[in-house]
Amino acid sequence: MRRAARVDANQGEIVAALRQIGASVQPLHTIGQGCPDLLCARGNNMYLLECKDGKKPPSKQQLTPDEANWIIGWQAPVHIVRSVEEAIAVVTS
Repeated sequence: MRRAARVDANQGEIVAALRQIGASVQPLHTIGQGCPDLLCARGNNMYLLECKDGKKPPSKQQLTPDEANWIIGWQAPVHIVRSVEEAIAVVTS
């Protein structure tokens, strides 16, 4: 049986900030199996974001084995973001 998807405490804040700068955001965290938390689009660019809570100790910010395997198998970048500022930097660069 699949466990309920956990959402990092800052994910809602990141989603709100990205939408405020005009990005489209689709949460993906409920898919599970290591799929990144957010699919974002801004302009003609798309981004996959894995949210980690930057306020937690580094040991609590590690990728799960499923997340690491998903990222390794994906043929495009997955950005790990720990704050609103990092997320905005990804989609505005």
